[in-house]
Amino acid sequence: MIVESGNHYLGALKGNQGNLLKAVEAYFVPQQVHIDVSEGHGRWEKRVVSLCQQIENIRPWPGLKTLIRVESERRFKVGGHERYSKETRYYVASFIEPIAKIADRIRGYWGVENKVHYVRDVTQGEDASRIRMYQLPQIFAVARNFALNIYRDNAFVNMAQAQRCCQFGLGTLKRIFRMK
Repeated sequence: MIVESGNHYLGALKGNQGNLLKAVEAYFVPQQVHIDVSEGHGRWEKRVVSLCQQIENIRPWPGLKTLIRVESERRFKVGGHERYSKETRYYVASFIEPIAKIADRIRGYWGVENKVHYVRDVTQGEDASRIRMYQLPQIFAVARNFALNIYRDNAFVNMAQAQRCCQFGLGTLKRIFRMK
């Protein structure tokens, strides 16, 4: 869920909101469309963002004003072979804005997703963690965020490299944590 300031929200619909997602998929009628194509680093991507403000057939959802569909197509090379992927995501929003601004918000969210959540999942292995008791998952999430902030504060750009560097020994950890 993308949480905005105040009482407004922009949130991704996922499988755990099954009935709402099914209704949005069934009754979504595009009223505005924004197309964005980007290319670089051996990757081509096309995003089609569509807005729908006809929500009469959608079950009541607090503050709901806009339905959003993002269709992404990607072509990229892996090991000399061209790959292709296509994905459709749906969002709900409690505000009405120009479609280009909503497209920018969603794209900005994925930048955050890639910068923080991806690093926590892949580099720090958060999804593979078997910690489930009491407050431990929250405590470890705070510790992981703390580590990422320390790495960034020490001018690391690559978080996997920072983590490997800190595993070399106590001296490196002391330097990074500014301890004597």
